[in-house]
Amino acid sequence: MSVTRDDVAYIAALSRLQFSDEEMATMTTELNSILHYVEKLNEIDTDGVEPLSGIHDQMNVLRDDVEKESIATALALQNAPDRQDRFFKVPKVIG
Repeated sequence: MSVTRDDVAYIAALSRLQFSDEEMATMTTELNSILHYVEKLNEIDTDGVEPLSGIHDQMNVLRDDVEKESIATALALQNAPDRQDRFFKVPKVIG
């Protein structure tokens, strides 16, 4: 399988990218190189090789959740740059 200039143009349009003619040629060459490498990987005999989900068998070590008393509201707001009543006041970020 090989990638054509039209394929790159199609992918670029889907990605909302614009390439110059030189960049288009470079992308076509690079994508073909990647596909060629993947094709070589497909030639490797993996019969009898167990699938691997990680490089070692260690698991995350998590501590048990412990209920604790939370910090007092006044103490939490003590260094707040701006507040309103019992709440942190932050700039509006959603239209």
